[in-house]
Amino acid sequence: MSYAAAVDHLYALGHELAPASSTAPRRKFDLAHMRVLAAALNNPHLSFPAVLIAGTNGKGSTAATLSSILTAAGYRTALYTSPHLVRLNERIQIDGVQIPDEDFARIYFQVDEAARHLVESNELPHPPSFFEVLTAVAFLYFAEQKVDFAVLEVGLGGRLDATNIVEPLISILTDIALDHQDYLGSTITEITREKTGILRDHGVLVTLPQHPEANQAIGEAAATLHLRAISAADYIPHLPPRASSDSLEGSASLPRNHYSVTVNGEALEIDSPLPGHHQQRNIALAIAAAVELKNHDSYKLPTDSTVRNDNGYKISNSAIEAGIRSTNWPGRLELFTFPEGPKLLLDVAHNPAGAWTLRAAIAQLPESQPRTLIFSCLGDKKIDEMAQILFPLFDSTSDRPNDHIIFAPIDNPRAASLEDLLAAAHTLDIPAHAAPHLAAALAQARAVTPAQGLIIATGSVYLVGEIRHLAENG
Repeated sequence: MSYAAAVDHLYALGHELAPASSTAPRRKFDLAHMRVLAAALNNPHLSFPAVLIAGTNGKGSTAATLSSILTAAGYRTALYTSPHLVRLNERIQIDGVQIPDEDFARIYFQVDEAARHLVESNELPHPPSFFEVLTAVAFLYFAEQKVDFAVLEVGLGGRLDATNIVEPLISILTDIALDHQDYLGSTITEITREKTGILRDHGVLVTLPQHPEANQAIGEAAATLHLRAISAADYIPHLPPRASSDSLEGSASLPRNHYSVTVNGEALEIDSPLPGHHQQRNIALAIAAAVELKNHDSYKLPTDSTVRNDNGYKISNSAIEAGIRSTNWPGRLELFTFPEGPKLLLDVAHNPAGAWTLRAAIAQLPESQPRTLIFSCLGDKKIDEMAQILFPLFDSTSDRPNDHIIFAPIDNPRAASLEDLLAAAHTLDIPAHAAPHLAAALAQARAVTPAQGLIIATGSVYLVGEIRHLAENG
């Protein structure tokens, strides 16, 4: 079967977070089902050591940075992330290389056949979900390729996420905020408790101080599980980052994160291509995890006691530097330069916390620079709150007469309607326009934004992925 057939078949499973209906009720998560599927595939997730990363924002950046460090240290490193920007293959990588189409198709239909037999024999009550199948594909591919290590980003929450069947050497919790409240709880405390589900009894946690409610919930979980908690605070710079010669120039001046920290008594030069002060927290988490792996006492794989590591990982400071420097994580304050006309800044600020982070980055740009916002988001996000955070920065009725806001629909069943987006702008008395699709929105933005101006596209991973694809293809 072809790659295209595999992708079509996978999407036909439906998305776990799609709105519930009379014909397709909301999916109930159950980790036992994922374990049944994995067992039928010979438990591939037990054939490699792993780090598991949960949180609301920063999971992907932390995962990408840590996997790049491990690759730079000479380890064959798997990376599993979600969602993707353009192609599904982005989610499943080894040493920065995406799973080939033919391997994806072959393994997908292997998983699908196993799942079908499980349903027919009543070992599973229904077919696995989109994310469960994709996670199984990733685990099988990583096992088949005999990776040395896997860095795994949780898809949703933690406790019931399909990735949580692994036994992580380290669990990482990034910043936690309100998001996916229909699934995870209405308060930061409830959401944090779901995310602490990736922690293990007498395990290792790497995290940072954050919202007081999250801190308390993390502390309670840590005490109950008797785990060792490591703060990455020592790896956050005490001084502002230095200006870098590789800073974004012209219409956007967001500097690379370039600063020094001390690791094992030695100065470490951080030079990350991921801009934004918020990335310093994600980089710190990746460094702390790398240092812990370097000092890790020992481990043996659950499926093979002869595969063991008695001396920790050989991760030098130079490997940490090189890995951070070569991190690739697109769509996060990513700049595109067209042959002529305004530049384009992409950022997947898909919730209020992400919108605040983007707003802080925009504050570093020249105040006089004309800018146009292309925005769309999912309907289950806090549209009014995100509008209050971002839209006033593009208000052409204030002191920014050359600014514009353009809305466009995104291809997702959970997408907010243009009417809802326009209503959010109208409530704030901020002018905005709607385009019939994202290609038209980008064309309109390029037409109305002065050559020295900046287009900022944000609000959803789906929007950024499509705009990025359009920008790469002219």
